[in-house]
Amino acid sequence: MAVTRAQQPVVTTAVPLPVRSRLAHPALLLTGILLVALNMRACLAAVSPMVGEIQRSFGLSATASGLITTVPVLFQGVGAPLTPRLTRRFGTERVVLGAVLVLGAGVLLRVLPSVAALYAGCVVIGVAIAVLNVSMPGLVKREFPDRAAAMTGVYSTTMLVGATMAAGLSVPLEHALGGGWEASLGAWSLLALVAAVAWLPQVLRARAARDGAGVVSAAASGATSPPVAPVRPIQGIWRSPLAWQISLFMGISSLLVYTLVAWMPTILADHGMDRGEAGLVFAFSNLVQVAGAFLVPLFAGRMTNQRALAVSMALLNAVGIAVLLIAPVPGAWVAAVILGVAQGGSLGLGLAFIVLRTDSAAGAAQLGGMSQAVGYLVAAAGPVGAGALRQATGGWTTPLVLMLVLVSVVAVAGWGAGRDRTL
Repeated sequence: MAVTRAQQPVVTTAVPLPVRSRLAHPALLLTGILLVALNMRACLAAVSPMVGEIQRSFGLSATASGLITTVPVLFQGVGAPLTPRLTRRFGTERVVLGAVLVLGAGVLLRVLPSVAALYAGCVVIGVAIAVLNVSMPGLVKREFPDRAAAMTGVYSTTMLVGATMAAGLSVPLEHALGGGWEASLGAWSLLALVAAVAWLPQVLRARAARDGAGVVSAAASGATSPPVAPVRPIQGIWRSPLAWQISLFMGISSLLVYTLVAWMPTILADHGMDRGEAGLVFAFSNLVQVAGAFLVPLFAGRMTNQRALAVSMALLNAVGIAVLLIAPVPGAWVAAVILGVAQGGSLGLGLAFIVLRTDSAAGAAQLGGMSQAVGYLVAAAGPVGAGALRQATGGWTTPLVLMLVLVSVVAVAGWGAGRDRTL
């Protein structure tokens, strides 16, 4: 049940350590967070320029090739609900380290000379990213409680920087390594290894902190003190209107993003734009997303409620899609700017909602699990559905009009999610 901040009950906790653990030097902690974030979109974006070569290498159909990008998104939704249990049992630090290592293994599995390995790698990558998607907002909230929204902006921006970097370097890496698409895609496992090494000090310090807490607890066991209630998970989160509003905001916003990631260059080319220029427009839109992902959470953290900000992101999405519908070629660069701000800003705001609408790292992980499970399962339908509608109708009008309808749902969900309430 959602409550206003003024109505929140005071909850005491039996945990003897402060909420913020200060696991290591702040610079080392921030470096680890940023390196992990770089990995969370890079291995997905790196594959997009290689899809044609992968298709020819294995003789895949167009539908089967589309699954290379759809399967990881789908399994991000499937894997997300499992993460809160993992973090409660093993600790966030160990879960993050394990997920980064599994992500690197999935990247290598994906480039083995087998169709089965290709799709198995996509599944492993999707599940690993799901775990990181859910773990990281809670960790950011715990370690930076007074600057959670600002740090969410930095973290979401870094994810997009990783995606942009991977999309731009995949083809040059292929030429430089001389090993075809396999060498280019496999090279991104090294980035996961670097992130794992940078994150290892957090795991070691967390273990030392837990051991120290155990000694303190044992020493104090004979002291007399009133009983305190442990921190508990959010009860009935799947029945909470606020949780569903956040989940729908993230899910449909992500659907719009992944649909345009899959089809925006094709939409422009089908209307007569040179394919090279269409690719540049798309790349420029991704660059603009970085600004939106950084700035919008900063604004969100300074606002009492974020209703106006959420509706503004929906309106910008609507304007950008309308430009693609009415004047796709003359208005392409304008649409790229508007959609870049809207898509990057929606990503950052959705992640900010997770930390702003909860009061603890455990609550943020739980809400993240729900919102990203719903979000990525919804998002996975976007690219496939848009392609099917285009094939059925012979054009892009129907898919774009349907996207405009979905934008109105985003606005309504964002209006509810932006209220000054917590779970």
